[in-house]
Amino acid sequence: MFARFSILAVVALLASGCSNTSPVLGGKNISYGDTKAVELVTNEFGSTDLQMIAESMTRSLAQSGILQGRPVVQVYDVKNKTSEYIDTREITTSIKTQLMKTGTARFASDNTDMQSQVDQLKLQNQSGLYKKSTVSKTGNMVAAKYRLEGSISSIVKRSSDYKDVFYKFSLQLIDVESGLAEWMDEKEIRKTTER
Repeated sequence: MFARFSILAVVALLASGCSNTSPVLGGKNISYGDTKAVELVTNEFGSTDLQMIAESMTRSLAQSGILQGRPVVQVYDVKNKTSEYIDTREITTSIKTQLMKTGTARFASDNTDMQSQVDQLKLQNQSGLYKKSTVSKTGNMVAAKYRLEGSISSIVKRSSDYKDVFYKFSLQLIDVESGLAEWMDEKEIRKTTER
């Protein structure tokens, strides 16, 4: 009898715990939105633009057939040739993440993270702090077969009634050994605001 009561009490406790919602803290005018919804707050580069570029480039590169056998790719920062601040690292991170999910490529430390990789190898091999059997050996990093690099530029036109912004994102995959561009694509976005 006591065992049955204990089991019922545990089940009731679990059920009531599952139905409780977490308390909400913070301001009155803040709400969550759909991350895939089209964002049209301004005609500056935004989250929708980043998503469209990443999805378009990932699809194009994955379908090109160049990435047979999951080659190693090193990603370089996208050059921002616009007049506004754009976190171009987020664009390449999104492209890398989507390509990794498709299983079409592997990624070497990119040009900005390479020093961290070298520092970690030096720390493990030269500090004497680590057990020898667990230390990563130097000289075993895998070299990239391809380099992925690109740029984003914009043309801004204004009149008394409108502001028009044209973005062009270009990306290319270059064979490191030959220096030949093996794949290229671009995505164009136009945003117009009535003043």
